[in-house]
Amino acid sequence: MIRLSGRYRSALIIGFQGIRARKTRTFLSMISLFLGVLAVVTVQASAVTVRTLRLADIELQAGRDGTRQMYVPPVGDSAKITADTIKGQPGVAASYSMTATIGEPKVRAINPGIQSFEHLNDAMYGPDGGGDGPRFVMQCDETGNCRAIPMPGSGDALAPKGAAIEVNLVAMVNDIRQFRPFRPVSGIWLNFDGEPSYSPRLVINKAAAVGFTRYRIPAEMRLDNAIANPTPRIIGVIDDGNSQPTVYARADEIDNWLLPPVPAERTQSPAEPGSKAAMNVVSGSGLAVNFAPGHGELEALLTRKLVAADVPRETLNVSTIEIRKSIERELAILNYIFLGMAGLVLLIGVAGILNVGLATVGERVEEFALRRAVGTPRVLLAGIVMAETLLTGLLTSAAAIGVAIGGLSVARRVLGSEIIQLQEMTFPWEAGVAGVIAGLIAGLLGGSIPALRAARIPIATVMRA
Repeated sequence: MIRLSGRYRSALIIGFQGIRARKTRTFLSMISLFLGVLAVVTVQASAVTVRTLRLADIELQAGRDGTRQMYVPPVGDSAKITADTIKGQPGVAASYSMTATIGEPKVRAINPGIQSFEHLNDAMYGPDGGGDGPRFVMQCDETGNCRAIPMPGSGDALAPKGAAIEVNLVAMVNDIRQFRPFRPVSGIWLNFDGEPSYSPRLVINKAAAVGFTRYRIPAEMRLDNAIANPTPRIIGVIDDGNSQPTVYARADEIDNWLLPPVPAERTQSPAEPGSKAAMNVVSGSGLAVNFAPGHGELEALLTRKLVAADVPRETLNVSTIEIRKSIERELAILNYIFLGMAGLVLLIGVAGILNVGLATVGERVEEFALRRAVGTPRVLLAGIVMAETLLTGLLTSAAAIGVAIGGLSVARRVLGSEIIQLQEMTFPWEAGVAGVIAGLIAGLLGGSIPALRAARIPIATVMRA
C-alpha cells in the first residue's frame, strides 16, 4: 500500500484546512478555472465522439477496419463456387448488387435511376443521366421558352408513371452486419438459418422507407433475368448511412427467382469479361467477399477453388480496409486546433489561481513566518500552498467533468431520437483523464509562484505581530 510521507500528508491536511477556511476565495478561484477545464473536457469529448461517429458512418458503407475484401469477377461458376464455399462459415460474408423495381408492372418508377426521394425534382438530362428510362435534352426557341425533348435513340414513348419504386437490391451470403454494423430502426433483421423462402424477405434502409411510407406500393418485385415476379415481404428498417434507396435480402431467396447461371463449359474466354456468355446471371456485377481478420486459410481455400475453375488470379483483387489510418490525421489536426483554443481559456483560469494565490500568501505572511520560526521547513511551506492550488484544480476538474456528463445525458434525451448514434454513446474516459490533467496542470502553474513566495518569507517577519 502506498503511503504519503509525514511531510506530504501534513501539507495536504493543512492545505485542505486552508480551503475550508477561505471558501469564498476558493470558490472564486474555481470559477476562473472552471471554464478552462470544461473547455478541455468538452474538446476532448467532442474529438472522441466525432472520431467514433465518423468511423461508425464510414464502417456502415466501407466495413470495419482490418477486414479483407476480395472481389470475385462474374466469370463462369465463380458465384456458385464462392457461395458454396463460404455459406454458413463464420467470419466471412459475400454480397452482390442489382437493380430491382417494387410496385406496379409496366410503369415508370417514381424515382427512376434509384433517385433519393428527397431529390425527385432533379431532372435527368443528357446521355449520362441516371436510371433506365428515356433521356432528354433541353431545346429552347427564339423567345427563350425551353422544353425537354427525348434524345435520339432513347425511345419516343414514355411509360406512364405509376406506383413503383426502384431500389438497389443487395443480396447476401451470410450476415454482412459483422463487417458493416447497420443500426436497427424498426422491425427485425434477416435470419440466415433455415431454408430460403419463396417470398423474399427484405430489410430496407431509411432512404427506401421514405418512399414506402410516402406512397402506396403494391408488393410485386421485378428483377432482370427473373423467371417471374416474386412477392417480397418487408420485415425491418435499418440505417446503413446510404442516401440511395437500398434493400437487403438473402441471396438464396433471390436466386430462387433468377434464371440459372450459364454453365462453365458454355462460357467464353475470361479475356472477354464484358460478354454476356462470360457472366454468371446470379451475380452479373461480381461478388464482394469480406473476410474477418484471422481467416486467411478460408481466403486461400476460396482463391484456390476459383483459380481451379479458370478464374484468372489477377482478377481476384484483395485489399484490406484501413479506415482509421485515412482519417486519423485529419481528426488529429482538428483536435490540436481546438485543444489550443481550450488551452488559452485554461490560461485565464491559471491567471485567476495565481492572482488569488498571491493575495492569499500576502495575507498569511505572519502565519508562514511563525511556522518558519517553530522549525517548519521551507519545502513544507511551499507544499502547503501547492496543496491548496492542486486540490482546487482537482475539485474544479470534478465539477467540469460532472457538467460534461450531464450535458451528454441531456443531449441523448433531446437528440437521441434524431441522432441514433447518441443513444449508445457514453462519456469517453479520455475526456475525464484530460480534465483531471488540465486541473492538476492549472493548479501546478497557478500555485508555483505563490509557493515560492511563501517559502522565501523570512523568519523576522513574525516580529510584525
